Amino acid sequence: MLEISVATYNIHKGFSQFNRRFVLYELRQRLRELDADIVFLQEVLGANSHSALQGVADLARSQHEFLAHEKWPYHAYGKNSVYDSGHHGNAILSRFPILNWGNLDISAHRFENRGVLHCELTLPQGGSLHCLCVHLGLFKRGRNQQFGALVDLIRQVIPHDAPLIIAGDFNDWNNHARRSLANELDLHEVFESGGGSLARSFPVSFPVLRLDRIYLRGLSVKNSAVHAQYPWNKISDHAALSANLSLP
Repeated sequence: MLEISVATYNIHKGFSQFNRRFVLYELRQRLRELDADIVFLQEVLGANSHSALQGVADLARSQHEFLAHEKWPYHAYGKNSVYDSGHHGNAILSRFPILNWGNLDISAHRFENRGVLHCELTLPQGGSLHCLCVHLGLFKRGRNQQFGALVDLIRQVIPHDAPLIIAGDFNDWNNHARRSLANELDLHEVFESGGGSLARSFPVSFPVLRLDRIYLRGLSVKNSAVHAQYPWNKISDHAALSANLSLP
């Protein structure tokens, strides 16, 4: 049995809640303390010419490369939103080799660019693990389209008997994911497993909304945690989620 630790985090482009401070160094330290094998990140800056980043040599690289440095040797970045000063998207950091990866554009309209980053990882005992990092839209109609695109992607590309993890910021106010992912694709959510409830993750100062999720297929949950207390509440506007999993 292989044990795998995972974490998901909307890093708010490296800024604290309300954009008060640039906190990427603190963020890297907190992620290293979690010591997850696979990290799913949303709102990651791939390039930015903003004045807050000027003159900092360590940040000449994209944020996912800075965060992965010497800790996660394998990583992938999916560019979703492009603007004059740069671009941002989703990223996956991994201790396991990435066999292949791709980024699917699931934008519902031109005012809100969204994507699904898909990585196939090679596991130590052989075989592969499929990982999808998602950040869905703010509006219900667009999210419904994105859930449909996500279901189609999984059915068309990922074998039903292959272990699968989907993690990220779902912005899913009405828990449509339970119907789309659990019922149609036989996935279960980490915090709901065993009769629990979805994790409250936003806003980090007083988490009431259950926006961030970790869905599984072919893996079981050993334990899980929400990271919303100090010092996590001084970093992003979301809480981080983590879980220890096992693969038969």
